[in-house]
Amino acid sequence: MNADSADPTTFDCTTCGACCASFRVSFYWAEGAANGLPENLTERLNDRFSCMAGTNSSAPRCVALQGRIGESAACSVYDQRSSTCREVQPGDAQCRKARLRHGLSPLGA
Repeated sequence: MNADSADPTTFDCTTCGACCASFRVSFYWAEGAANGLPENLTERLNDRFSCMAGTNSSAPRCVALQGRIGESAACSVYDQRSSTCREVQPGDAQCRKARLRHGLSPLGA
């Protein structure tokens, strides 16, 4: 089964990366430190929120994303990722939107 027709309930999203290059990844500023995220990988948005560096632009791509989207992508801080990243699930609305943005088929299609 290829990644484009994968069952979202069994899909390993750690190799896709589409969501990491589609959205601003913002979170409460203290969460980064609490998760052990290196400070140089985050950007302060305001007094309450930070985001992953590289995601606060019209063409977002998280600095922690390594590899090629849809082929061989990996998060270099996967275990320290924010709650925002953890909330996106294979096949959910955010996943479908991100995969469409990068020309990938929705999961389960």
